[in-house]
Amino acid sequence: MNVSPAENPKAVVLLSGGLDSATTLAIARERGFDCHCLSLDYGQRHRVELQAAERVAASLGASAHQTIKLDLTVFGASALTDPLIAVPITGIAPGIPVTYVPARNTIMLSLALAWAEVLNASDIFIGVNAVDYSGYPDCRPEYICAFENMANFATKAAVEGLRVNIHAPLIDMSKAGIIRLGKQLGVDYSLTISCYQADDAGRACGICDSCGLRRAGFVEAGVLDPTSYWQQVSH
Repeated sequence: MNVSPAENPKAVVLLSGGLDSATTLAIARERGFDCHCLSLDYGQRHRVELQAAERVAASLGASAHQTIKLDLTVFGASALTDPLIAVPITGIAPGIPVTYVPARNTIMLSLALAWAEVLNASDIFIGVNAVDYSGYPDCRPEYICAFENMANFATKAAVEGLRVNIHAPLIDMSKAGIIRLGKQLGVDYSLTISCYQADDAGRACGICDSCGLRRAGFVEAGVLDPTSYWQQVSH
């Protein structure tokens, strides 16, 4: 017997509009969750990703999609929130890159935790990845475990017995593996944006570090890259 989405357990899924978060939403749906997607408009250079998030949420049948505006440009200190800091285009280098946004995943997970409590949901999904990641400290398994431990002390719902589970299903996967899985789950990657400096039409630059990881993933996966680029790139 088919179960309607209203009868499925609810989950909050953090959705940026990129490849990883779209795949994470597809995984949550495949696992039988009634998905409530949450995006953050934090003043990011690549704000067109929020339009992609809307497309992905609709395509994958999310029950709800909210975008919260929280201006992190007041802090700056990241190439994604400060126009004076250039987006890296020379490839992944050792250390934490300038595209790291201070405490971004902690902020987003905290907002997801608040919404989950209101929804009476015990599950939160986030598309962090520790294999093909760019050196971000808040994409590591240790971080996800630490946040989950904290979350179970942080809310009225958790104290009263509704345990919070933070799911990071992509954390040990390669970009190619993520793409292959997403294709199996029906993700239309042409709807997604990964570029750190996409133009207003949503076309990727093809040369930033995020574009490099994405393009290499499609090549390794043997899947046609559906990305639209605003300049010629070599494959």
